[in-house]
Amino acid sequence: MIVIATAGQERADERERRPVPVPRFAAVPVAVVAGVVAVAHLALAAVPRRWFDEDLMLAIGRHHLDLGSVDQPPLTPLLARLADTVAPGSQLVLAVPAVLATAGAVLLTALMARELGGDTRSQTLAALVQGTCVAAAQFGHWLTPYTLEPAFWAVIFWLLLRWVRVRDDRLLLLLGVVVGVTAQTRFQVMALGVVVVAAVAMTGPRALLRRPAFWAGSVLALLIAAPTLLWQAANGWPQLAMTDVVAAENSLIYGNLAVVALHGLAVAGPLVLATTAYGLLALWRAPRWREYRFLAVTFVVLFAAVVLSSGRHYYPLPLYPVFVAIGAVALQHRRVAGRARTAWPVVTLGAVLAVGGLASSVLLASPAFADPMVAATARAYRDLPPEERARTALGGTPYVYAAYLDAAPPELGLPAAVSTNRAYGWFPPPPQHQDRMLLVGDPSRLRPWFAEIRPVTTVESATPLGTYGGLVPDKATVWMLSGRNAPWTVVWPALRDLTVTPGG
Repeated sequence: MIVIATAGQERADERERRPVPVPRFAAVPVAVVAGVVAVAHLALAAVPRRWFDEDLMLAIGRHHLDLGSVDQPPLTPLLARLADTVAPGSQLVLAVPAVLATAGAVLLTALMARELGGDTRSQTLAALVQGTCVAAAQFGHWLTPYTLEPAFWAVIFWLLLRWVRVRDDRLLLLLGVVVGVTAQTRFQVMALGVVVVAAVAMTGPRALLRRPAFWAGSVLALLIAAPTLLWQAANGWPQLAMTDVVAAENSLIYGNLAVVALHGLAVAGPLVLATTAYGLLALWRAPRWREYRFLAVTFVVLFAAVVLSSGRHYYPLPLYPVFVAIGAVALQHRRVAGRARTAWPVVTLGAVLAVGGLASSVLLASPAFADPMVAATARAYRDLPPEERARTALGGTPYVYAAYLDAAPPELGLPAAVSTNRAYGWFPPPPQHQDRMLLVGDPSRLRPWFAEIRPVTTVESATPLGTYGGLVPDKATVWMLSGRNAPWTVVWPALRDLTVTPGG
């Protein structure tokens, strides 16, 4: 059971504390593992792909970069903008930040194992386990917030582990900076901060909460996150509404909470899950882990929150690296005690599943629908007489189709797309002089606002899989909407919504 230390005991321990030396960093084997991961993802990044979340980041970066958007802070779109500026239309360059983060998470997991006293074998094992995470294999080369997040959280946990060992309060100021930057990637880190504070207050080390540097770091984090928080406040906090939207979508995709939870576990992979479970067990049972038990409380609370709120299956993924590191070191303790069994057959299985994850990413991000849809829409747009083209907005609904259009190769010459769905609904509407719209997707919600709606062409994937858990079909009709009967400034607020409905 978890033993809660008394304040007097903690202060005595603090006075007697001396930093425990750590083993040498297993630079060569860990670099090999991280290098293999990076090369594999760079190779896949060269394969043509269209992943809608990545396309949305590129679309925001190209056309709508701001201090925030409905459900995304601005850092990932900013990275997409920089990559697209350096090499317009290059999917390989676009993937570089994601690949660096994915390989960086491998490196940081090994560093966390070292910080906990892990020797060369346990550091290498930690790197191998993180490197074979199935979800990381799937999306490790897609530039999305959830690709970057595990590396950022790994830095946060590494700084916490290091502070526990050396009690250097400068680490807490750096921690605040990293938390603030992470909040500019995804807001979930704020929940992590709240839960960590509560867990430390419950189980220790309470000395962390008595450090002025900890609270100074918290202020730094809030200051860095302030611009995107102010954007949310100015726009009615749409991020808060996304919790119910995600839960409703998951209900349509999965049916019940149990399936959501099982999917969240499955994408981690058996090797990550087994090592994490062993790490949690060690935190719970072994006295040597007493100062780190706040991490176990953090994991249980955050994982339960994701499941009960029906969050996305990838929400828990940033939690795993630190527990992989703990599990690898706990296995080292077992090995030193002469009770260990060889882990290499399990590692081999994990590597095989990771290869399967890499292969599945090609299928999941297949351009078999997006590219023909964009090409057909571009032809329809170019075929318009110049005077009509100047009066015609380019739209897509749901937002996935608009993101596909906005992420199209620059040489197609398409204008920025518009939509009333999800983040696009909070972007500016078309200019008033554009009283027509070439729309990809479902025009039903726009029908009351136009006198005429006629089909132009229909596009369907040769191998339809559906997108967004099957809610968005790989089949779409391009429509021409004309005879607008109200200003865009009236139409847009009336129609913008957050929900992706079945069939678009």
